[in-house]
Amino acid sequence: MHHAHRTLRRALTISCGAAALASALAAAPAAFAQDSKVGEIIITAQRRSENLQDVPVSVAAIGGEKLQATFAAGDDILALSAKAPGLYAESSNGRAAPRFYIRGLGNADFDLAASQPVSIIQDEVVLENVVLKSSPIYDLDHVEVLRGPQGTLFGRNTTAGIVKFDTVKPSEEFKGRVAASYGSFNTFTFDGGVGGAIVPGKVAVRASALLQRRDDWIDNTFTKTENALGGFEEKAGRLQVLFTPTEKLSALFNVHARDLDGTAAVFRANVLTKGSNQLNSNYDRDKVAYDAGGGNHQRYKGYGASANIQYDFGGAKLTSITAYENTHGYSRGDIDGGNPAGPGFIPFQSDTQDAIPNLFQWTQEVRLASDTDGPLSWQVGGFYFDTKYAIETNPFFMPPTRLQQKNKAWAVFGQASYAVTEAFTLTGGLRYTEDDKDLKVMFGNAAPAVSVSDDHLSWDVSAFLKLDENVSVYGKVASGFRGPSIQGRDIAFGSPASTARSETIMSYEVGLKSELLDRRIRLNGAMFAYTVDDPQFSAVGGGSNSNRLINAKKGEAFGLELDSEFVITPNFVVTAGYSFAQTKIKDATLAVAPCAACTVTDPLNAAGQALVNGNPFPNAPRYTFDFTARYSYPVASGELFAFTDWKRQGYTNLFLYQSKEFYSKNDFEGGLKLGYANKEGGWELAAFARNITNEHNIKGAIDFNNLTAFVNEPRVIGVSVDARF
Repeated sequence: MHHAHRTLRRALTISCGAAALASALAAAPAAFAQDSKVGEIIITAQRRSENLQDVPVSVAAIGGEKLQATFAAGDDILALSAKAPGLYAESSNGRAAPRFYIRGLGNADFDLAASQPVSIIQDEVVLENVVLKSSPIYDLDHVEVLRGPQGTLFGRNTTAGIVKFDTVKPSEEFKGRVAASYGSFNTFTFDGGVGGAIVPGKVAVRASALLQRRDDWIDNTFTKTENALGGFEEKAGRLQVLFTPTEKLSALFNVHARDLDGTAAVFRANVLTKGSNQLNSNYDRDKVAYDAGGGNHQRYKGYGASANIQYDFGGAKLTSITAYENTHGYSRGDIDGGNPAGPGFIPFQSDTQDAIPNLFQWTQEVRLASDTDGPLSWQVGGFYFDTKYAIETNPFFMPPTRLQQKNKAWAVFGQASYAVTEAFTLTGGLRYTEDDKDLKVMFGNAAPAVSVSDDHLSWDVSAFLKLDENVSVYGKVASGFRGPSIQGRDIAFGSPASTARSETIMSYEVGLKSELLDRRIRLNGAMFAYTVDDPQFSAVGGGSNSNRLINAKKGEAFGLELDSEFVITPNFVVTAGYSFAQTKIKDATLAVAPCAACTVTDPLNAAGQALVNGNPFPNAPRYTFDFTARYSYPVASGELFAFTDWKRQGYTNLFLYQSKEFYSKNDFEGGLKLGYANKEGGWELAAFARNITNEHNIKGAIDFNNLTAFVNEPRVIGVSVDARF
């Protein structure tokens, strides 16, 4: 705790120092005709377009150069981890199944049926299954991270928060953008979109495409094969057509597809030494020694479509969003990370493939929202969710097992805001949800069918007060609900399915929204505390090699987030974000299977299981810090510029139990971009580097066999071009 307080003091000192620097330089003359104030950020966190500064929600928006630079080297959605205060992401499934955490709350379950407390929403469509959450993001306008329970406005239950992606939509004006890069390991990316009116005033279209690829670059010393794995190719496309037959009616149709072919997660045997979390001499980023795993191949294909239809009745607008998603594919891995000869001692070999032969998801949302200028604004809506999918697990030492899982849910929700005065607004919302899940065995190991269901009424209340034109404070109390879950992966290994009861959350936060020094500084912050009753956790791995759903009696957390932007001069802009989260499991008797080879620091019960009371939530960073700086120098009709971005995360425990090996601490990554931007022509040419210092950061581990870990992406250096027209 003392370390956490020292970290918090350091971050506050950095923010205060940057504010003082901005104040000192505020009078510096503009070297180039750029804006000397922070720009207005328009978000849709409350399902209507609003200024970020006027919303009583803890929201971080990611866009512009920060977003563009993040994906320059072909990274997938995981690259957003720690790019916004309170947001963390990781995966042991390569590019196919990300796991998100907000304010420390998430789910470390690696199964393809895992339920997550963080919702991913793309173009107003919730993507529930973990593979759908990996849908590539391209031709993107911006990302919003909504922290805390969000059920009274958004379609799917979420106890932790939402990551919301909004792509560029069709417009009446002809517009296009292209971003392409080439770099180390023959990494190539292309991300672009183009569109405009085809029937002026009536029909507009936009076509978007993505290509990300990298050659294999990791050698397999066991098979004596150079460049055996590590590469990928991700292709995706999207077509949007907007019909506006009248001023009152609009219909936006979206069809999209993706094709992923590459390497799943690369596990590395015994790269940790007993008693230490530092990578040892068994680790070589460019080499593995696999005798199995089929090259850790991963392949997924998917497609989907949606229709967003809106009708303006005058004073109220009706919106209907119908969406369908389908995906199928598999991932295979040499899970032990080596071969019978090592590296190090490997008790037994493990080679597993998990697949989704077919998945569909239907969602239907209908909402009616006020559209007037009066003091009262409101929204009411309903949501229906229906998914069915098969999951096949093949351990290769026994026949494969296929399960069928179904999930149906429906909800009604509403929210209303009333401006008591011009400066003071009250908001309240309600949501009622029913959630049903079913599992049965289709073939393989026999096990009984399982069904779980629950219903719940959740709510939130907030107050927003404008102290003056540029400074506001708010408070919010919110409850949330995540329905019961089923985990059937252990059936493939001869054990029954496990279930977890619903989890509910009560969240409290107070926040500040401010723009200071003649709007040269934006400083937003929030302090929060929450209690989760019956939190759902996954007891992953352990020496028994199981994957069991469990409920703790309670989970508690408190912390803060800070988002800031400093226009030091019109040509020198800095952003900084910081989050701190103290999470704690509260259950005196909760015990889980410990690791096979590590040094557990928790007390053990009579059965040899680790007692986890008081431990932090898995994959909950104690703190994250992100920083960007952009400096430009005017040249002719453009500018020379330098842009850098960095992120750092504090102590992060990887499992429910604590050990001397399975955690990360103070990991960081940085990027740099140097180039020329032609403002009049709308293009830029740059050299870039991602993970510029080539950090070797532990991102996760496998604990049931040996001291196996996996790491972050390597350094990529390259060139990029960006054009807008």
